[in-house]
Amino acid sequence: MTQVTHRELLPGVRLTAVQTNKFKSNLLSVTLMAPLDAKTASANALLPYVLRRGTREHPDMESLSAALDELYGGSIEPAVRKKGEAQGIGFVGSFLDDAYALDDAHILEQAASLMGEVLLRPATENGGFKKEYVEGERSNLVDRIQAQVNEKRSYSLLRLTQEMCAGEPYGVDRLGDEKSAAAITAEGLWERYQALLAHAPVELYYCGSADADRVAAALTAALDGLPRAGELEEPDHSVQDNATQDQPRLVTESLDVTQGKLALGFRTGGACVWEEDYPALLVFNALYGGTPTSKLFLNVREKLSLCYFASSMLEKFKGVMVVSSGIEFGNYEKAKAEILAQLDNCRTGAFEDWELEGARRAVVSALRATMDAQGRLEDYWMGQAVAGLEESPQDLVDRVEAVTREQVVAVAKKMELDTIYFLKGKED
Repeated sequence: MTQVTHRELLPGVRLTAVQTNKFKSNLLSVTLMAPLDAKTASANALLPYVLRRGTREHPDMESLSAALDELYGGSIEPAVRKKGEAQGIGFVGSFLDDAYALDDAHILEQAASLMGEVLLRPATENGGFKKEYVEGERSNLVDRIQAQVNEKRSYSLLRLTQEMCAGEPYGVDRLGDEKSAAAITAEGLWERYQALLAHAPVELYYCGSADADRVAAALTAALDGLPRAGELEEPDHSVQDNATQDQPRLVTESLDVTQGKLALGFRTGGACVWEEDYPALLVFNALYGGTPTSKLFLNVREKLSLCYFASSMLEKFKGVMVVSSGIEFGNYEKAKAEILAQLDNCRTGAFEDWELEGARRAVVSALRATMDAQGRLEDYWMGQAVAGLEESPQDLVDRVEAVTREQVVAVAKKMELDTIYFLKGKED
């Protein structure tokens, strides 16, 4: 039996506790939520990596790792996430569930305390972060940003997002940009850290066998001393219903590649996680391009061989759907036309009952798999917390099961092509 509870522990500090005996480990996370902003994204992204380098009590990674080893080999890892127009920065920890520990050890309290220590009591020098730690992790962050171009499929989606949502917070990458990252100083990062502690909403998550009251007590004690000053800066989520221009915008880029990447960005007409038609949106996406039995995969890739890969993905907090495909340079027009033709088939209801049912089963299967994987379950509930929703995966499954053909067609008709990004090879 799984029981989910939500409560506010401190001002702006919310806990989602999932009590279950399904897992042998506990998953514990703390996430500071900030509005996604080009001015602060890189500093925010750097912060958890610097904090993870050492604390006041465990001033380096060696001593911190030793403390984790004492907790039956627990882990605390930095996490930087983008949920719509919110940036989540913090830590995800995994620890042995007390039920499996020796000598009735209370691992939960020790794990929560160590998580609070990493967040609130960093190793410092001269009243701020250690410059050595900041400079080392800053270099790593710049490397990660630069390395994004190496994976061309994800790079094409990054560039599509930047172009399609230029001027919107969603156009900012979760890691920020190279120039901003390279300019971060220890002093500036310390100021950003203090601002986040004072003003950022904090989302806490626990999944394990402990009851919610015990979890709440452990985390409240762990976060004792969290400074709060003035109003919280709650991230604002805006959904752009329709394309921003009368005609789709084409952005072309040339790099030294042998395979073209064609990415199409659609506005969903307002369909998103907050709307009644969200379950239909999920089924439509699975039918169109979200599964190996989708229109894009079976027709554009398999039947017509116009793409090496072709799939669609949703950003449920932003009302955006993107299609990602790999093509021969010369197949640009044919591939684009067929990708749009398959969307038209969804709009006119030109799909078989087995296709619809296959899409539905794929969505239901993915949601049920989420319930069986602690990391995915944490990410699901983190997203729900960001959205201000409390619908469980099972409740969403029930709604998906009730989606009709007519509802899928109605959602498909809302899709509006906004931006096309084409990555091609360098011309001779």
